[in-house]
Order: sequence, then structure tokens, then C-alpha cells
Amino acid sequence: MTSTPAAYDTLTAHFADCGTRPEDYDLIVTGDLGSTGADILRDLFARNGVHLGQRYNDCGVMLFDLNGADVGDGGSGCGCSAVVLCGHILNGMRRGQWRNVLFCGTGALFSTVSAQQGETIPSICHAIRIIA
Repeated sequence: MTSTPAAYDTLTAHFADCGTRPEDYDLIVTGDLGSTGADILRDLFARNGVHLGQRYNDCGVMLFDLNGADVGDGGSGCGCSAVVLCGHILNGMRRGQWRNVLFCGTGALFSTVSAQQGETIPSICHAIRIIA
């Protein structure tokens, strides 16, 4: 969930810089904000009149069975993103399920030094548009 503000900032900048809207993509995916972070991201956009709709999903939410296993709020953003992108998303694009995907890898920049010094944990998000 710590990467939710970074995801919001990156997506907002991407839409503004590229002149696009969520409706212009078949799939917008972050990874891994978890179910709580994904809900917060939807709410942040909704406050500004932007609705991500059914085209938005999160790699952690897609990967884990939130009802069948006690996974808390997901797992590693890097791990979830890699597995979902290289498996589910790229295979779906090959099958023609999606042609225009906005993939937004998210993560926290953990450092043992900053944690020991009581610093905050910065987060990051990179947006990549993948067109089939």
C-alpha cells in the first residue's frame, strides 16, 4: 500500500503527458498495491472525477486468492508484477484479449540504513505502455 501515492502520481502524469484517459486502455495494472492500495487508488482518482472502471486491476489482487488464503494485503510488488506480466498479461495479449496495456510496476525503496535512522520509506512507480 505504501506505493499507492506513487502509482497515483505516475498515472496522473502519464494521462496528462500523453493526452490519454483510462478509457484509452484495455487494461491498466499496478503491482502490488494489494486490495487496500488498489481501493485507495480508485478512490483518489474518483475524487477528481476519473473512474478507472473494470479495466484497472492490481497484480497482487490478480495473483492471490484473497478469500482462500491469509495473504494479508499481497506480496512483493516486484515478484507479483513479474509473474502476472510475463504469464497472464502477455499470454492474454497474444490471444487478443488485450491490445493496449498500461503496466505500472510499483515498489517501496527499502534501505536498512534509512529504516535504522527512522526515515520514511519512499515508493516508486514506472508506467510502461505495451501495445500488441
